[in-house]
Amino acid sequence: MSQTHANALKAAAVLWVIWGLVHMFAGVMTIAQPTGAGFAGIADAMDPASFDMNYAAGVDGVLRQHGWNLLWGGAVTVIGAVLIWRANMTAIWVTAMVGGFLDIGYFLFMDLGGYVNFVPGTVMTLISSAAILLSGWVWITARKAA
Repeated sequence: MSQTHANALKAAAVLWVIWGLVHMFAGVMTIAQPTGAGFAGIADAMDPASFDMNYAAGVDGVLRQHGWNLLWGGAVTVIGAVLIWRANMTAIWVTAMVGGFLDIGYFLFMDLGGYVNFVPGTVMTLISSAAILLSGWVWITARKAA
């Protein structure tokens, strides 16, 4: 593996750590806040007062489950980032699947729905995309060289 490839993997790893820590924080905040505040924190382009209502208990459970998914998804990408830093080719795929699929859902349902501001969510999608492209390029070129 060339030094350029190693540097690209290190850059991708740093991007995944940023993405993972932000998502872990978002997961904890989503779980810890009251239901309306949790929704307002996610759909930040909406008027927070529009979430001020009584929710069915199941709605609260769904929101907490979403927070849990953000938390574990962030943790997996941080672990994956350590392995990507060490040039583990399998970690490139696992991390891209976890972070990438979480962000595809965010893009489809939140960004395209117009429910969120550009920062931080959309920036996180750009960060994960950059990490996937960088590490994917290394994976493809390393595979061709083998």
